[in-house]
Amino acid sequence: MNAVILVSAANNVAQIGFLMVCAGALLISGVLITALWKTFEKAGEPGWAAIVPIYNTLTLLRIVDKPWWWLLLMLIPYVNIVMLVWVANLLAKRFGKTEGFTVGLLFLPFIFYPQLAWGKATFQRPAQPAV
Repeated sequence: MNAVILVSAANNVAQIGFLMVCAGALLISGVLITALWKTFEKAGEPGWAAIVPIYNTLTLLRIVDKPWWWLLLMLIPYVNIVMLVWVANLLAKRFGKTEGFTVGLLFLPFIFYPQLAWGKATFQRPAQPAV
């Protein structure tokens, strides 16, 4: 009898823990989505593009002035890691940030993307060469 009660209590604790992890993941996802939305708007792109899969990557590539076929490079294993770091660095540079901020975007996105979105950073297009 006591073993059944202990197992039942352990199951309840596990379920509560699982629900807390899910709630935390939803909260972090919501923060990242809204931060990306605001970042897109700061860059002059539509904010709703942040919630459309694949199109949000194309929009991000447009913000950092890279061609659409870079999306295909992001589908290649190991190459995608290099591309992710490169695009994050270009994004940080477009907002006047340093390589340290790029590291933050990669390892602590739930902190650094909101800083990019709601901070004082302004979007800067690179100067077009004179023809």
